[in-house]
Amino acid sequence: MDFRDSPEEAAFRTRLQDWLAENAKNFPTSGDEYWAKAAQWHQALYSGGFFGTSWPKAYGGQELPPVYDVIVDEELARAGAPARPSLGYLVIGLGRHGSEELRQRFLPGMINGTERWCQGFSEPGAGSDLASLTTTATLEGDHYVLNGHKIWTSYSDDADWCLVLARTDPDAPRHKGISGFIVNMHQPGIEQRPLPMISGVTKEFGQVLFDGATVPADQMVGAPGEGWKLAMTVVSHEREPSTLGFTARYGKTVRNLAARLDGEPSESLRWAAVQTEMLRLHVRRRLSEQLDGLSHGPDGSLDKLLMTWVEQSVGHASLDAGGTRDAELLGTYLYSRSQSVMGGTSQIQKNIIATRIIGLQA
Repeated sequence: MDFRDSPEEAAFRTRLQDWLAENAKNFPTSGDEYWAKAAQWHQALYSGGFFGTSWPKAYGGQELPPVYDVIVDEELARAGAPARPSLGYLVIGLGRHGSEELRQRFLPGMINGTERWCQGFSEPGAGSDLASLTTTATLEGDHYVLNGHKIWTSYSDDADWCLVLARTDPDAPRHKGISGFIVNMHQPGIEQRPLPMISGVTKEFGQVLFDGATVPADQMVGAPGEGWKLAMTVVSHEREPSTLGFTARYGKTVRNLAARLDGEPSESLRWAAVQTEMLRLHVRRRLSEQLDGLSHGPDGSLDKLLMTWVEQSVGHASLDAGGTRDAELLGTYLYSRSQSVMGGTSQIQKNIIATRIIGLQA
C-alpha cells in the first residue's frame, strides 16, 4: 500500500497546515476550557473547509474520500490543536436509518456545528448490556412521552438535541421493543446533572433525567421497534479508531514523552511506541478497505479493543514519565483508565469478536 499523499491530498494538507498556524492558537486543547469553546472550534473547522470532508454534499459535507478525515486528524495532532469533534457515528446513524425529512432537517446543523448533539444510550443499569434499558417512550396522540435516566452522556449540558433510545413496546423481546428518537434538550421534563471526572474535567459527561419530556412522533428514527438496528450502526462506527481520530494523538504523546527523556526509555514507553505504531498501521489498513468499499460491522469491536490497549499503554508510559508530578501526564493516565469501559467494555468487545467474527458458540 502507498500511504503517500496524492497531489490533491498534499495541497489540502498544506492548506490545513497554514490555517492551523493562524487559527489553532485561539483554542484550548483540554479541560473545561476546551469544552467551553468546543462549538466555536467545530464551526471554525467547518468554515475553514476542514470538517465534514467525507460526508454527503446534500447535507453540508464535501463528499471527499475518508483519507481526508485522516489528514485532518494527523495535522490537528501535529499542530497541538484541539481534536476534530467526534460526530461521525451520529451522522452515519441518522444518515442510514432516518427518513429523508429528518436527514434534511438535522444533518446540516449537526455537520456545520450550529446545533449541538449528544447521545442518550447508556443508563445506570444498562451500559454494556444496552438491551436492558428501561427508559420508556409512550405514544400519546402525535407525540411520545419520555421517562427514564441516561448516564455518561457526553456534552449533554451543551446539547440542543439528543439521539435517545427508549422502550416503546414493553411486551416485545428486549432487542425488538426499542425505538430511537431525536429529542429537543431545551424543554421542561429534562434535568441534567454534571458528572465531574477524576482528571478534573467537569463538562464532558452528564446524567440526563427524563420526566415527562415529549418528542413528536415524526422525530422517531426509523420505524417503531427498530432502535436496536440504529444502536448497532452507531456503536460499530463509534468504536473505529479512524473515526474517533485518536491514533495520531497517541503517536504524538509517545514522541513528546521520548523528547523529555533523560537516559534510556522505560519499558512502558518502549511498549507504548510499539503499540502506537501497530494501531497506526491497522488504521491505515482499515482506511484502505474503506476506500475499496468494504464495510466493517462487528469488526469495530476489534478496533475498539486495540485502541483500548494502546491508550492504556500510553497512559502507563505517561505515569512512569512523571505523571505523579505533572498534572497533564497524570490526566493522560487517569483518562486512559476509562477506555476499557466507554463505548462498551473490553469484556463485551471480546464476546462480540468471539461470537460474531470468529463464530464461537456460547
